[in-house]
Amino acid sequence: MNLDLGIDLGSSRTRIFVDKKGKELDEASVSAYSVADNQIIAVGDEAYAMIGKTPESINAEFTIENGVISQSMLLEDTVNILLRHVCTSKIIMPRVVAAIPGDVTEVEKRAVVNAISSFGVRRVFLIENTKVAAMGAGRDIMGPHGTMVADLGAGTVSIGVLSLGGVAVSKSLKTGGNDMDNEILKYIRKKYSLIIGLPMAEKCKNAVGCLVEPSAEKTFRVKGRDAIGGLPRFVDVTEEEISEVIMPKALEIVAAIKDAIEETPPELVGDIYTDGIVLTGGLANLRGFDKLIESKTDIRVTVAENPADCVINGCGIAISYIAEVEKTAKTDINPLMAAY
Repeated sequence: MNLDLGIDLGSSRTRIFVDKKGKELDEASVSAYSVADNQIIAVGDEAYAMIGKTPESINAEFTIENGVISQSMLLEDTVNILLRHVCTSKIIMPRVVAAIPGDVTEVEKRAVVNAISSFGVRRVFLIENTKVAAMGAGRDIMGPHGTMVADLGAGTVSIGVLSLGGVAVSKSLKTGGNDMDNEILKYIRKKYSLIIGLPMAEKCKNAVGCLVEPSAEKTFRVKGRDAIGGLPRFVDVTEEEISEVIMPKALEIVAAIKDAIEETPPELVGDIYTDGIVLTGGLANLRGFDKLIESKTDIRVTVAENPADCVINGCGIAISYIAEVEKTAKTDINPLMAAY
């Protein structure tokens, strides 16, 4: 019996897709562990709830930062725990399709493979984020037709122009939703002398983050600790001021999209102009991001349905190409980039 899995090791969320079942796991990419012996106490959403609330003897942190593994041993243990939730039998060794950013080094690829292989899988197949994001958004990337996708994640932004199952143009930024959260955190401390945590900054971005025609009336209550007196305090921030805070990071992403278009061969640009740009990833839900990109590129922009799940759903579709890779004579176009 074969068991095939798709894994999206995101900077914010780790998702696992089980063939013929769908997305079976969606947890925060966070581990809480004992400082004394590195023993894991909690992973996923349970560990995320501990961020900023742990004693000195416990650390709760993200295992992946800006698309790069920050602590390989910690990630291996975390992946093992999460995989046990969907693969309960140790007799069956699954085959795994894992999504990675397009510009990762061989060392970073090997770190991803090692983290997954430590569970005891049969083979690991790697595929670029932009490919699976486009597939998960319902785009056909196998034909001789240009498709442009921007996968806007928490830690990285991957931009790709795809054709014939490959990547014609690729851009990647080590920036994303987490950087916007950090900008909000710094702004609140500087202007209001209020210390808040990243989870509160993320809630603020999701509630009043807007990039086109923000309102001065819409507000969000930010709660934290007074930087001077040390007592609990709150302030109400407006959609308009948060827009000013996150706009520079958004414009960095727009500039990268424009650079990718400028590097695209003319025939593929024609396809993109006809079909438009598709946005995937959790940051694609930020209000007005599609309109901002449209205004700067003069190209229609579409936000995929359930953009945060496009990569993991695309991994599920990519599972169907495993059999072709394992043939001795590979003849067809295949989107999977490497097998280990």
